[in-house]
Amino acid sequence: MNDRPYVLLSCAMSVDGYIDDASPERLRLSSPADFDRVDGVRAACDAILVGAGTVRADDPKLLIKSPARQDRRAARGLPRQLTKVTVTSTGDLDPGSRFFTAGDSPKLVYAASRAVPALKERLAGAGEVIDAGDPLDLRRLLADLAGRGVRRLMVEGGGGVHTHFLTEGLADELHLVVAPFFVGDPAAPRFVHPGVFPQSPAHPMRLAEVTRIGDLVLMRYLIKPRH
Repeated sequence: MNDRPYVLLSCAMSVDGYIDDASPERLRLSSPADFDRVDGVRAACDAILVGAGTVRADDPKLLIKSPARQDRRAARGLPRQLTKVTVTSTGDLDPGSRFFTAGDSPKLVYAASRAVPALKERLAGAGEVIDAGDPLDLRRLLADLAGRGVRRLMVEGGGGVHTHFLTEGLADELHLVVAPFFVGDPAAPRFVHPGVFPQSPAHPMRLAEVTRIGDLVLMRYLIKPRH
């Protein structure tokens, strides 16, 4: 896979597969212990990616929080923080969001071709805008990241982004945390959208690890490529 990074998807969901509810407040699906685990996974990666919808809805910082983990990265000659990556078809991004303002690591915005000119003007140097084709091409994005030295990419959603990586066969590993409750609201967002998934009954993922985190459970799957 020298032409693209190793791609790790990370998601927390309810027992019935929802990643949020339909209320204005963000639904908390993880625990402090799981947030710390995720921080450790981030620290082992080179870049972190979320979709523009997640940037708008959650305003995430996407930083490695632990100073000790930052120090260990620096001791290995790595940047203290990950390169941040987002993808957008419309260019609807706010340069004042914490994706752009938190931390001093590179911020890369892969945009559909038609959105590039206006987005470059809107961001005005807050992040680097890269033409990713029209429609937006994940393979083109991954090849560009590989050319920038990104060997391991962590993808944290949302559902449309996870669906795109999985249906395109571009994910290598899945970390799925299940919270001990149901949401049950058809208006709420789910882990993945409808699609044709190569990870089918005929080509299942391999369960590599199951870990209990309090009342949460982490399932780590390895995704076998189809040949």
